[in-house]
Amino acid sequence: MTMRWRALLAAGVLAFGLAGCAGVHNGPGAGIIDSSSVRLDDTPRIAVLSAFQPELTLLLARLQGPVRHSVNGVEFTTGTLEGKPVVLFLSGISMTNATMNTQRVLDRFRITHIVFSGIAGGVNPQLHVGDVTVPAQWGQYLEVLMARETAPGKFTAPPFITDATLPNFGMMHPRPVEVRSAAHPQIVRKFWFEADPKMLEVARSIRNVDLANCNAGKCLARKPQLVIGGNGVSGQAFMDNKAYREYTFKTFQANVLDMETAAVGMVAYSNGVPYIAFRSLSDLAGGGDGENEMGTFMGIAADNSAKVMLAFLAAWK
Repeated sequence: MTMRWRALLAAGVLAFGLAGCAGVHNGPGAGIIDSSSVRLDDTPRIAVLSAFQPELTLLLARLQGPVRHSVNGVEFTTGTLEGKPVVLFLSGISMTNATMNTQRVLDRFRITHIVFSGIAGGVNPQLHVGDVTVPAQWGQYLEVLMARETAPGKFTAPPFITDATLPNFGMMHPRPVEVRSAAHPQIVRKFWFEADPKMLEVARSIRNVDLANCNAGKCLARKPQLVIGGNGVSGQAFMDNKAYREYTFKTFQANVLDMETAAVGMVAYSNGVPYIAFRSLSDLAGGGDGENEMGTFMGIAADNSAKVMLAFLAAWK
């Protein structure tokens, strides 16, 4: 046998062997291994996420029996909180990170519910720094058409865009997003992503959570409160602008805004998984006197949100 034929035969045997290893099932997609679908843990769990480390600190300290997993640099920690099996992780800041890592936890773990705990900017002028909000629905307020100026100070949507019906802020016209799910495979346009009604009902039953108003010598002027219901909005920008805050409250009747929750709500909707979010005000999104308050009161807000979320888990059946 010549060297050429030996090489061809070896290549053929190798290809056959690889095909046999990969071909673990028949039908569409046979021979393709999707590593993203490999489960890291098969226990039914509640996914508990925060955007960045200070928001997760108290929860990690309370976690019992922690076991850590890493996927593409993102750390997922399983264990129990208030007797409930959970997996804790950081979504990362921004809508894209929140979308990507929420889908990742759904792909890698057996998730029954999604719970977000973190800080937010206040929009409703009746709310104050330190208050904890649990909105009934979340929308993507920065999903916008940027319209052309058709006359001085007048910005008009092109005639083929018919869904920019909410009041505009200059050239920015809010729009719903396109989404589909297993229950609704046809694309629909949707602005609000509703929190799970049963989870909201449990949140409404929470009583006597001691919300802090002081941290490291810095104290709030009033005792924080828990507010259940209303609207929240999320977008790609850190918002610290008085005029846009006022527009956001008037247009969306939002209590709070952040950079992640509506994205998590959209992923939850698409996958048919119930979700809820606990957000505590660290600043007033441009409504406070002087410079932004987040650096001063972030610790109070993060811990207050976590405390309410833990009370929720304790009450959850």
